[in-house]
Amino acid sequence: MTFINNAQAEKSLYIAGEWQSGIDTIADINPSDISENIGDFAQASVSQVEQAIQAAKSAQPEWEKTPLERKQAVLQAIGDELIARCDELGTLLSREEGKPFAEGRGEIYRAGQFFQYFAAEVLRQIGDNTASVRPGVSVEVTREAVGVIAIISPWNFPTATAAWKIAPALAFGNSVVWKPANLTPASAVALTEIIHRQGLPAGAFNLVLGSGSQVGNTLINSRDVNGVSFTGSVDTGRKVAAATASNFVRCQLEMGSKNALVVADDADIEIAVEATIAGSFSGAGQKCTASSRLVVMDGIHDAYVEALIKRMSELKVGHALEEDVFMGPVVDDHQLNANFEWIDNARQAGAELAFGGERLSLAHDGYYMSPTLFLNTQNSWEVNQEEVFAPMASVIRVSDLDEAITVANDTRFGLTGGIITQSLKNSVIFKQRVQTGCVMVNLPTAGTDYHVPFGGRKQSSFGPREQGQYAKEFYTVVKTAYQRPY
Repeated sequence: MTFINNAQAEKSLYIAGEWQSGIDTIADINPSDISENIGDFAQASVSQVEQAIQAAKSAQPEWEKTPLERKQAVLQAIGDELIARCDELGTLLSREEGKPFAEGRGEIYRAGQFFQYFAAEVLRQIGDNTASVRPGVSVEVTREAVGVIAIISPWNFPTATAAWKIAPALAFGNSVVWKPANLTPASAVALTEIIHRQGLPAGAFNLVLGSGSQVGNTLINSRDVNGVSFTGSVDTGRKVAAATASNFVRCQLEMGSKNALVVADDADIEIAVEATIAGSFSGAGQKCTASSRLVVMDGIHDAYVEALIKRMSELKVGHALEEDVFMGPVVDDHQLNANFEWIDNARQAGAELAFGGERLSLAHDGYYMSPTLFLNTQNSWEVNQEEVFAPMASVIRVSDLDEAITVANDTRFGLTGGIITQSLKNSVIFKQRVQTGCVMVNLPTAGTDYHVPFGGRKQSSFGPREQGQYAKEFYTVVKTAYQRPY
Protein backbone atom coordinates (compact mmCIF):
# COMPACT_ATOMS: atom_id res chain seq x y z
CA MET A 1 0.00 0.00 0.00
CA THR A 2 1.24 3.50 -0.83
CA PHE A 3 1.51 5.67 2.25
CA ILE A 4 2.61 9.27 1.90
CA ASN A 5 4.57 10.43 4.95
CA ASN A 6 4.69 14.07 5.89
CA ALA A 7 8.30 14.46 4.80
CA GLN A 8 7.26 13.45 1.29
CA ALA A 9 4.05 15.46 1.37
CA GLU A 10 5.72 18.68 2.45
CA LYS A 11 8.15 18.40 -0.47
CA SER A 12 5.52 17.60 -3.07
CA LEU A 13 6.06 20.25 -5.73
CA TYR A 14 7.92 18.95 -8.78
CA ILE A 15 9.65 21.71 -10.74
CA ALA A 16 12.44 21.37 -13.31
CA GLY A 17 13.05 17.76 -12.32
CA GLU A 18 13.38 18.46 -8.58
CA TRP A 19 11.06 18.05 -5.59
CA GLN A 20 10.45 21.27 -3.66
CA SER A 21 8.68 22.53 -0.56
CA GLY A 22 6.12 25.30 -0.84
CA ILE A 23 5.10 28.42 1.04
CA ASP A 24 2.47 26.53 3.03
CA THR A 25 0.79 23.14 3.37
CA ILE A 26 -2.77 21.80 3.35
CA ALA A 27 -4.11 18.70 5.07
CA ASP A 28 -5.37 15.86 2.87
CA ILE A 29 -8.29 14.44 4.90
CA ASN A 30 -9.81 11.03 4.24
CA PRO A 31 -13.56 11.70 3.70
CA SER A 32 -14.37 8.14 4.82
CA ASP A 33 -12.69 8.76 8.18
CA ILE A 34 -11.99 12.40 8.91
CA SER A 35 -9.68 11.47 11.77
CA GLU A 36 -7.12 10.35 9.17
CA ASN A 37 -4.85 12.96 7.63
CA ILE A 38 -3.11 11.38 4.63
CA GLY A 39 -0.49 14.12 4.68
CA ASP A 40 0.18 17.85 4.70
CA PHE A 41 0.94 18.78 1.11
CA ALA A 42 2.95 21.72 -0.18
CA GLN A 43 1.34 24.77 -1.73
CA ALA A 44 3.23 26.58 -4.46
CA SER A 45 3.98 30.29 -4.47
CA VAL A 46 3.40 32.43 -7.54
CA SER A 47 7.15 32.57 -8.11
CA GLN A 48 7.35 28.76 -8.04
CA VAL A 49 4.58 28.52 -10.63
CA GLU A 50 6.47 30.99 -12.81
CA GLN A 51 9.63 28.91 -12.30
CA ALA A 52 7.74 25.81 -13.46
CA ILE A 53 6.48 27.62 -16.56
CA GLN A 54 9.98 28.76 -17.48
CA ALA A 55 11.36 25.26 -16.88
CA ALA A 56 8.68 23.85 -19.17
CA LYS A 57 9.44 26.46 -21.81
CA SER A 58 13.15 25.61 -21.73
CA ALA A 59 12.66 21.85 -21.80
CA GLN A 60 9.94 21.66 -24.45
CA PRO A 61 12.16 21.89 -27.57
CA GLU A 62 14.37 19.05 -26.31
CA TRP A 63 11.38 16.86 -25.51
CA GLU A 64 9.77 17.54 -28.88
CA LYS A 65 12.99 16.51 -30.66
CA THR A 66 13.31 13.32 -28.60
CA PRO A 67 13.12 10.31 -30.97
CA LEU A 68 9.67 8.78 -31.35
CA GLU A 69 10.64 5.40 -29.97
CA ARG A 70 11.97 7.01 -26.80
CA LYS A 71 8.74 8.98 -26.34
CA GLN A 72 6.73 5.84 -26.97
CA ALA A 73 8.74 3.91 -24.39
CA VAL A 74 8.25 6.62 -21.77
CA LEU A 75 4.47 6.69 -22.10
CA GLN A 76 4.26 2.90 -22.28
CA ALA A 77 6.30 2.57 -19.08
CA ILE A 78 4.07 5.06 -17.25
CA GLY A 79 0.96 3.18 -18.36
CA ASP A 80 2.43 -0.20 -17.48
CA GLU A 81 3.38 0.91 -13.98
CA LEU A 82 -0.03 2.41 -13.29
CA ILE A 83 -1.71 -0.83 -14.29
CA ALA A 84 0.75 -2.99 -12.35
CA ARG A 85 0.14 -0.91 -9.22
CA CYS A 86 -3.60 -0.35 -9.65
CA ASP A 87 -4.50 -2.07 -6.35
CA GLU A 88 -2.01 -0.01 -4.37
CA LEU A 89 -2.68 3.32 -6.07
CA GLY A 90 -6.40 2.64 -6.21
CA THR A 91 -6.36 2.27 -2.44
CA LEU A 92 -4.61 5.63 -2.10
CA LEU A 93 -7.08 7.28 -4.45
CA SER A 94 -10.07 5.85 -2.57
CA ARG A 95 -8.64 7.02 0.75
CA GLU A 96 -8.36 10.64 -0.30
CA GLU A 97 -11.32 10.97 -2.71
CA GLY A 98 -13.86 8.62 -1.14
CA LYS A 99 -14.92 6.45 -4.06
CA PRO A 100 -15.15 2.70 -3.31
CA PHE A 101 -11.99 0.69 -3.88
CA ALA A 102 -13.37 -1.04 -6.99
CA GLU A 103 -13.89 2.36 -8.60
CA GLY A 104 -10.53 3.68 -7.38
CA ARG A 105 -8.71 0.63 -8.72
CA GLY A 106 -10.61 0.89 -11.99
CA GLU A 107 -9.67 4.55 -12.35
CA ILE A 108 -5.96 3.83 -11.96
CA TYR A 109 -6.21 0.99 -14.47
CA ARG A 110 -7.99 3.26 -16.94
CA ALA A 111 -5.35 5.96 -16.43
CA GLY A 112 -2.73 3.40 -17.38
CA GLN A 113 -4.67 2.59 -20.53
CA PHE A 114 -4.64 6.27 -21.52
CA PHE A 115 -0.86 6.33 -21.36
CA GLN A 116 -0.60 3.04 -23.25
CA TYR A 117 -2.97 4.28 -25.93
CA PHE A 118 -1.06 7.50 -26.48
CA ALA A 119 2.22 5.60 -26.43
CA ALA A 120 0.94 3.95 -29.61
CA GLU A 121 -0.24 7.30 -30.98
CA VAL A 122 3.35 8.58 -30.77
CA LEU A 123 4.21 6.23 -33.65
CA ARG A 124 1.16 7.21 -35.71
CA GLN A 125 2.17 10.84 -36.28
CA ILE A 126 2.06 10.78 -40.06
CA GLY A 127 1.58 13.90 -42.17
CA ASP A 128 -0.02 14.46 -45.57
CA ASN A 129 1.57 15.07 -48.95
CA THR A 130 -0.12 16.44 -52.02
CA ALA A 131 0.57 18.34 -55.19
CA SER A 132 0.05 22.08 -55.28
CA VAL A 133 -2.31 23.69 -57.76
CA ARG A 134 0.89 25.36 -59.05
CA PRO A 135 2.94 23.20 -61.41
CA GLY A 136 6.16 21.83 -59.97
CA VAL A 137 5.26 22.65 -56.36
CA SER A 138 4.68 20.00 -53.68
CA VAL A 139 2.86 20.43 -50.36
CA GLU A 140 3.52 18.81 -46.97
CA VAL A 141 1.09 19.11 -44.07
CA THR A 142 2.60 18.19 -40.71
CA ARG A 143 1.74 18.61 -37.05
CA GLU A 144 4.00 20.09 -34.40
CA ALA A 145 3.74 20.52 -30.65
CA VAL A 146 1.87 23.53 -29.31
CA GLY A 147 4.54 24.23 -26.66
CA VAL A 148 3.87 24.63 -22.93
CA ILE A 149 0.54 23.13 -21.82
CA ALA A 150 -1.02 24.05 -18.49
CA ILE A 151 -3.29 21.28 -17.22
CA ILE A 152 -5.87 22.03 -14.54
CA SER A 153 -7.64 18.86 -13.43
CA PRO A 154 -10.47 18.09 -10.95
CA TRP A 155 -10.74 16.03 -7.79
CA ASN A 156 -13.54 13.64 -8.83
CA PHE A 157 -11.34 11.64 -11.23
CA PRO A 158 -7.95 12.82 -9.99
CA THR A 159 -5.81 10.34 -11.91
CA ALA A 160 -7.91 9.46 -14.96
CA THR A 161 -8.76 13.02 -16.01
CA ALA A 162 -5.17 14.08 -15.51
CA ALA A 163 -3.96 11.09 -17.53
CA TRP A 164 -6.16 11.82 -20.52
CA LYS A 165 -4.64 15.31 -20.65
CA ILE A 166 -1.01 14.60 -19.71
CA ALA A 167 -0.58 11.56 -21.98
CA PRO A 168 -1.49 13.28 -25.29
CA ALA A 169 0.33 16.46 -24.28
CA LEU A 170 3.56 14.50 -23.86
CA ALA A 171 2.89 12.18 -26.80
CA PHE A 172 2.78 15.10 -29.22
CA GLY A 173 5.94 16.74 -27.87
CA ASN A 174 4.57 19.36 -25.48
CA SER A 175 5.85 20.14 -22.00
CA VAL A 176 3.41 20.18 -19.08
CA VAL A 177 2.72 22.22 -15.97
CA TRP A 178 0.04 20.37 -14.02
CA LYS A 179 -2.18 21.88 -11.32
CA PRO A 180 -4.37 19.16 -9.77
CA ALA A 181 -7.21 19.85 -7.35
CA ASN A 182 -6.19 20.57 -3.77
CA LEU A 183 -8.58 17.90 -2.48
CA THR A 184 -6.57 15.05 -4.03
CA PRO A 185 -2.84 15.87 -3.84
CA ALA A 186 -1.59 12.40 -2.88
CA SER A 187 -2.75 10.81 -6.12
CA ALA A 188 -1.08 13.63 -8.05
CA VAL A 189 2.21 13.08 -6.25
CA ALA A 190 2.02 9.33 -6.88
CA LEU A 191 1.54 9.85 -10.64
CA THR A 192 4.31 12.44 -10.71
CA GLU A 193 6.72 10.02 -9.04
CA ILE A 194 6.02 7.51 -11.81
CA ILE A 195 6.63 10.12 -14.50
CA HIS A 196 9.78 11.33 -12.73
CA ARG A 197 11.32 7.86 -12.96
CA GLN A 198 11.14 7.94 -16.75
CA GLY A 199 13.95 10.50 -17.06
CA LEU A 200 12.25 13.19 -19.13
CA PRO A 201 14.24 16.37 -19.74
CA ALA A 202 14.15 18.45 -16.56
CA GLY A 203 11.13 20.71 -16.86
CA ALA A 204 9.26 18.71 -19.48
CA PHE A 205 6.79 17.78 -16.73
CA ASN A 206 6.03 19.85 -13.63
CA LEU A 207 3.59 19.54 -10.72
CA VAL A 208 2.41 22.66 -8.87
CA LEU A 209 -0.10 22.19 -6.06
CA GLY A 210 -2.10 25.13 -4.80
CA SER A 211 -5.22 27.23 -4.98
CA GLY A 212 -6.96 28.41 -8.10
CA SER A 213 -6.57 32.02 -7.03
CA GLN A 214 -2.78 31.76 -6.93
CA VAL A 215 -1.58 28.79 -8.97
CA GLY A 216 -4.48 28.60 -11.41
CA ASN A 217 -4.58 32.32 -12.16
CA THR A 218 -0.84 32.44 -12.72
CA LEU A 219 -1.07 29.63 -15.25
CA ILE A 220 -4.03 30.93 -17.23
CA ASN A 221 -2.67 34.48 -17.41
CA SER A 222 0.88 33.56 -18.42
CA ARG A 223 2.09 34.67 -21.84
CA ASP A 224 4.57 31.78 -21.80
CA VAL A 225 1.85 29.14 -21.63
CA ASN A 226 0.71 28.09 -25.11
CA GLY A 227 -2.37 26.05 -24.21
CA VAL A 228 -4.63 25.44 -21.21
CA SER A 229 -6.66 22.25 -20.75
CA PHE A 230 -9.17 22.66 -17.95
CA THR A 231 -11.85 20.49 -16.34
CA GLY A 232 -14.04 22.07 -13.70
CA SER A 233 -16.98 24.39 -13.18
CA VAL A 234 -18.61 26.64 -15.75
CA ASP A 235 -17.82 29.78 -13.76
CA THR A 236 -14.12 28.93 -13.58
CA GLY A 237 -14.17 27.85 -17.22
CA ARG A 238 -15.38 31.32 -18.20
CA LYS A 239 -12.43 32.85 -16.36
CA VAL A 240 -10.04 30.50 -18.14
CA ALA A 241 -11.54 31.36 -21.53
CA ALA A 242 -11.37 35.10 -20.86
CA ALA A 243 -7.79 35.01 -19.60
CA THR A 244 -6.45 32.84 -22.40
CA ALA A 245 -8.31 34.81 -25.07
CA SER A 246 -6.63 38.03 -23.95
CA ASN A 247 -3.24 36.43 -24.66
CA PHE A 248 -4.42 34.50 -27.76
CA VAL A 249 -3.68 31.22 -25.98
CA ARG A 250 -5.69 28.18 -27.00
CA CYS A 251 -7.91 26.60 -24.36
CA GLN A 252 -9.90 23.43 -23.98
CA LEU A 253 -12.70 23.39 -21.40
CA GLU A 254 -14.74 20.52 -19.97
CA MET A 255 -17.31 21.93 -17.56
CA GLY A 256 -20.67 21.06 -16.10
CA SER A 257 -23.68 19.11 -17.26
CA LYS A 258 -27.22 18.10 -16.37
CA ASN A 259 -27.55 14.76 -18.08
CA ALA A 260 -30.90 13.14 -18.83
CA LEU A 261 -31.59 9.42 -18.86
CA VAL A 262 -34.81 8.75 -20.77
CA VAL A 263 -36.75 5.62 -19.79
CA ALA A 264 -39.09 4.72 -22.64
CA ASP A 265 -42.39 2.89 -22.22
CA ASP A 266 -40.90 -0.24 -23.77
CA ALA A 267 -37.74 -0.26 -21.63
CA ASP A 268 -36.54 -3.40 -19.88
CA ILE A 269 -37.06 -2.31 -16.27
CA GLU A 270 -34.08 -4.23 -14.92
CA ILE A 271 -31.76 -2.63 -17.48
CA ALA A 272 -33.29 0.79 -16.78
CA VAL A 273 -32.82 0.45 -13.03
CA GLU A 274 -29.24 -0.79 -13.21
CA ALA A 275 -28.33 1.99 -15.68
CA THR A 276 -29.85 4.49 -13.26
CA ILE A 277 -28.00 3.11 -10.26
CA ALA A 278 -24.66 3.21 -12.09
CA GLY A 279 -25.28 6.56 -13.73
CA SER A 280 -26.84 8.45 -10.83
CA PHE A 281 -25.23 7.07 -7.69
CA SER A 282 -21.82 5.52 -8.43
CA GLY A 283 -19.02 7.79 -7.29
CA ALA A 284 -21.62 9.43 -5.02
CA GLY A 285 -22.94 11.18 -8.13
CA GLN A 286 -19.79 13.30 -8.26
CA LYS A 287 -19.19 13.07 -11.98
CA CYS A 288 -19.99 15.31 -14.92
CA THR A 289 -21.60 12.36 -16.71
CA ALA A 290 -24.03 11.50 -13.89
CA SER A 291 -27.69 11.09 -14.83
CA SER A 292 -29.33 13.54 -12.47
CA ARG A 293 -32.53 13.91 -14.54
CA LEU A 294 -34.57 10.75 -15.00
CA VAL A 295 -37.05 11.44 -17.80
CA VAL A 296 -39.64 8.68 -17.54
CA MET A 297 -42.61 8.00 -19.82
CA ASP A 298 -46.10 7.56 -18.36
CA GLY A 299 -46.56 3.91 -19.30
CA ILE A 300 -43.57 2.68 -17.29
CA HIS A 301 -43.29 5.36 -14.63
CA ASP A 302 -44.85 3.62 -11.63
CA ALA A 303 -43.25 0.22 -12.21
CA TYR A 304 -39.83 1.80 -12.83
CA VAL A 305 -39.99 4.01 -9.74
CA GLU A 306 -41.03 1.07 -7.53
CA ALA A 307 -38.17 -1.10 -8.84
CA LEU A 308 -35.66 1.75 -8.55
CA ILE A 309 -36.54 2.52 -4.91
CA LYS A 310 -36.26 -1.17 -4.03
CA ARG A 311 -32.82 -1.33 -5.65
CA MET A 312 -31.69 1.87 -3.93
CA SER A 313 -32.62 0.38 -0.57
CA GLU A 314 -30.15 -2.45 -1.23
CA LEU A 315 -27.15 -0.16 -1.84
CA LYS A 316 -24.48 -0.25 0.85
CA VAL A 317 -23.00 3.10 1.85
CA GLY A 318 -19.78 3.04 3.82
CA HIS A 319 -16.03 3.49 4.12
CA ALA A 320 -14.43 3.43 0.69
CA LEU A 321 -12.20 0.49 1.60
CA GLU A 322 -14.88 -1.72 3.14
CA GLU A 323 -16.08 -4.78 1.25
CA ASP A 324 -19.29 -4.62 -0.79
CA VAL A 325 -19.60 -0.85 -0.44
CA PHE A 326 -21.40 0.62 -3.45
CA MET A 327 -21.20 4.26 -2.45
CA GLY A 328 -18.61 5.96 -0.29
CA PRO A 329 -18.76 9.43 1.25
CA VAL A 330 -18.87 12.69 -0.67
CA VAL A 331 -15.54 14.41 -0.93
CA ASP A 332 -15.68 16.98 1.91
CA ASP A 333 -17.90 18.93 4.27
CA HIS A 334 -18.40 21.74 1.77
CA GLN A 335 -19.80 19.31 -0.79
CA LEU A 336 -21.96 17.57 1.82
CA ASN A 337 -23.49 20.85 2.99
CA ALA A 338 -24.12 21.90 -0.61
CA ASN A 339 -25.89 18.61 -1.26
CA PHE A 340 -28.32 19.15 1.60
CA GLU A 341 -28.95 22.69 0.43
CA TRP A 342 -30.02 21.20 -2.92
CA ILE A 343 -32.27 18.72 -1.13
CA ASP A 344 -33.94 21.61 0.69
CA ASN A 345 -34.20 23.50 -2.60
CA ALA A 346 -35.97 20.58 -4.29
CA ARG A 347 -38.41 20.07 -1.43
CA GLN A 348 -39.28 23.75 -1.29
CA ALA A 349 -39.98 23.70 -5.02
CA GLY A 350 -42.53 20.93 -4.44
CA ALA A 351 -40.58 17.74 -5.11
CA GLU A 352 -41.61 14.55 -3.34
CA LEU A 353 -38.69 12.96 -1.49
CA ALA A 354 -39.15 9.27 -2.34
CA PHE A 355 -35.89 7.91 -0.91
CA GLY A 356 -32.86 9.03 1.06
CA GLY A 357 -31.96 12.65 1.65
CA GLU A 358 -30.33 11.90 4.99
CA ARG A 359 -26.91 12.27 6.54
CA LEU A 360 -25.70 8.89 7.72
CA SER A 361 -23.89 8.12 10.98
CA LEU A 362 -21.66 5.10 10.40
CA ALA A 363 -18.82 3.33 12.20
CA HIS A 364 -16.33 5.88 10.87
CA ASP A 365 -16.88 9.62 11.11
CA GLY A 366 -17.11 10.71 7.49
CA TYR A 367 -19.10 12.72 4.96
CA TYR A 368 -21.81 10.13 4.39
CA MET A 369 -25.29 10.59 2.97
CA SER A 370 -27.89 8.29 1.51
CA PRO A 371 -28.59 8.12 -2.24
CA THR A 372 -31.54 10.40 -2.87
CA LEU A 373 -34.50 10.27 -5.25
CA PHE A 374 -37.14 12.92 -5.94
CA LEU A 375 -40.45 12.39 -7.74
CA ASN A 376 -42.94 14.74 -9.38
CA THR A 377 -40.37 17.33 -10.41
CA GLN A 378 -40.48 19.86 -13.23
CA ASN A 379 -37.62 20.32 -15.65
CA SER A 380 -37.72 24.10 -15.19
CA TRP A 381 -36.89 23.86 -11.49
CA GLU A 382 -33.44 24.99 -10.42
CA VAL A 383 -32.55 21.53 -9.13
CA ASN A 384 -33.09 20.19 -12.68
CA GLN A 385 -31.20 23.00 -14.40
CA GLU A 386 -28.02 23.33 -12.33
CA GLU A 387 -25.30 20.75 -11.85
CA VAL A 388 -25.70 19.30 -8.36
CA PHE A 389 -22.73 16.87 -8.17
CA ALA A 390 -24.49 14.74 -5.56
CA PRO A 391 -25.93 11.21 -5.26
CA MET A 392 -29.30 12.68 -6.13
CA ALA A 393 -31.67 12.21 -9.07
CA SER A 394 -35.03 13.71 -9.98
CA VAL A 395 -37.78 11.96 -11.91
CA ILE A 396 -39.51 14.04 -14.59
CA ARG A 397 -42.64 12.40 -15.96
CA VAL A 398 -43.39 12.76 -19.70
CA SER A 399 -45.97 11.43 -22.12
CA ASP A 400 -43.96 10.31 -25.14
CA LEU A 401 -40.58 10.35 -26.92
CA ASP A 402 -41.07 13.81 -28.41
CA GLU A 403 -41.67 15.31 -24.98
CA ALA A 404 -38.78 13.30 -23.52
CA ILE A 405 -36.33 14.66 -26.09
CA THR A 406 -37.64 18.20 -25.63
CA VAL A 407 -37.07 17.91 -21.88
CA ALA A 408 -33.64 16.33 -22.33
CA ASN A 409 -32.55 19.22 -24.56
CA ASP A 410 -34.07 21.93 -22.38
CA THR A 411 -30.86 22.78 -20.52
CA ARG A 412 -27.82 25.01 -21.03
CA PHE A 413 -25.65 21.89 -20.87
CA GLY A 414 -25.09 19.04 -23.28
CA LEU A 415 -22.48 16.46 -22.26
CA THR A 416 -24.21 13.07 -22.23
CA GLY A 417 -27.73 11.82 -22.79
CA GLY A 418 -29.14 8.33 -22.59
CA ILE A 419 -32.20 6.31 -23.45
CA ILE A 420 -33.37 2.89 -22.29
CA THR A 421 -35.54 1.34 -24.99
CA GLN A 422 -36.07 -1.89 -26.91
CA SER A 423 -37.09 0.03 -30.03
CA LEU A 424 -34.58 0.59 -32.81
CA LYS A 425 -36.74 3.47 -34.02
CA ASN A 426 -36.65 5.17 -30.62
CA SER A 427 -32.90 4.80 -30.33
CA VAL A 428 -32.25 6.16 -33.83
CA ILE A 429 -34.52 9.17 -33.28
CA PHE A 430 -32.95 9.87 -29.89
CA LYS A 431 -29.39 9.67 -31.22
CA GLN A 432 -30.29 12.07 -34.01
CA ARG A 433 -32.14 14.65 -31.96
CA VAL A 434 -30.55 14.77 -28.51
CA GLN A 435 -28.20 17.76 -28.18
CA THR A 436 -25.26 16.14 -26.41
CA GLY A 437 -21.70 15.26 -27.28
CA CYS A 438 -22.07 11.67 -26.05
CA VAL A 439 -25.16 9.47 -26.40
CA MET A 440 -25.83 6.21 -24.56
CA VAL A 441 -28.44 3.62 -25.57
CA ASN A 442 -29.33 0.99 -22.94
CA LEU A 443 -26.27 2.05 -20.94
CA PRO A 444 -25.57 4.38 -18.02
CA THR A 445 -24.83 7.98 -19.00
CA ALA A 446 -21.56 7.63 -17.10
CA GLY A 447 -18.71 5.66 -18.65
CA THR A 448 -16.67 6.39 -21.78
CA ASP A 449 -13.93 4.66 -23.77
CA TYR A 450 -10.40 6.04 -23.97
CA HIS A 451 -9.90 5.61 -27.74
CA VAL A 452 -12.83 7.76 -28.92
CA PRO A 453 -13.58 11.48 -28.49
CA PHE A 454 -15.15 12.81 -25.31
CA GLY A 455 -16.84 16.17 -24.87
CA GLY A 456 -20.13 17.99 -24.95
CA ARG A 457 -22.10 20.84 -26.43
CA LYS A 458 -23.47 24.17 -25.20
CA GLN A 459 -21.92 25.14 -21.85
CA SER A 460 -20.56 21.66 -21.15
CA SER A 461 -17.50 21.98 -23.36
CA PHE A 462 -15.47 24.50 -25.32
CA GLY A 463 -12.67 23.81 -27.76
CA PRO A 464 -11.49 20.57 -29.38
CA ARG A 465 -12.55 17.17 -28.05
CA GLU A 466 -10.50 15.17 -25.58
CA GLN A 467 -9.28 11.57 -25.93
CA GLY A 468 -8.61 9.32 -28.90
CA GLN A 469 -7.07 10.63 -32.10
CA TYR A 470 -9.15 13.79 -31.75
CA ALA A 471 -6.81 14.91 -28.94
CA LYS A 472 -4.26 15.99 -31.54
CA GLU A 473 -6.55 18.84 -32.58
CA PHE A 474 -5.72 20.56 -29.30
CA TYR A 475 -2.20 19.35 -28.56
CA THR A 476 -0.72 20.00 -32.02
CA VAL A 477 -0.56 22.84 -34.52
CA VAL A 478 -0.71 22.27 -38.26
CA LYS A 479 2.11 23.42 -40.53
CA THR A 480 1.67 23.59 -44.31
CA ALA A 481 4.96 23.62 -46.24
CA TYR A 482 5.27 24.37 -49.98
CA GLN A 483 8.36 23.41 -51.94
CA ARG A 484 9.65 23.80 -55.48
CA PRO A 485 12.75 21.64 -55.91
CA TYR A 486 14.51 24.04 -58.28
